[in-house]
Amino acid sequence: MSVNLYEPYTNPITGETFECTSFTEDCYRMKWTVAPNGYVALEHIHYFQDEVFYVKQGQLKIKIEGSIHLANPGESITVPKGFSHLAENGSNEYLVCDVEYKPGLDYYTFFQCFIGLQLDKNYDKRGQINIPKMAYFMNKTKCNALARPTSIPKPMFTFVLKFFGLIGPLAGWNKQLERYIGPANNMATS
Repeated sequence: MSVNLYEPYTNPITGETFECTSFTEDCYRMKWTVAPNGYVALEHIHYFQDEVFYVKQGQLKIKIEGSIHLANPGESITVPKGFSHLAENGSNEYLVCDVEYKPGLDYYTFFQCFIGLQLDKNYDKRGQINIPKMAYFMNKTKCNALARPTSIPKPMFTFVLKFFGLIGPLAGWNKQLERYIGPANNMATS
């Protein structure tokens, strides 16, 4: 059985709760709730998608290309594709946002892998998912909704995707991938 993103999942370390509300190739939408002191575990860049945060409750604090931005209820912030960003809850109350990724591309599959790793508690003490496994999953599914940690330079990231694309099957990660996205969605051969 694959990961159902329409069921909410909470990362107990980062305090983030993710719940898909709709998905098309044009737009992936989710409700994103962040507990007080909650945060995104790593700064990253979406290669081919804009990310739009619509604040419903609380305060969003987000660093985009090194500049801090704040958004309150009724406000939105757009992170253009290719821009580094890192978000967190900017207040002592719960932060609730509707978040859109445009275009949607294959973000549902990307997020099934991301949440699957969290469900398996395959993250570090800050709540950051296992980057080698995620790189394998993105390579294996030929993912277009790429998100690169800013800690990995762009030329190195291409190498990382290819390297773990070779290591993953040897390590048995293809079975984990199949649990997350289902056998029909596993786009490459085992």
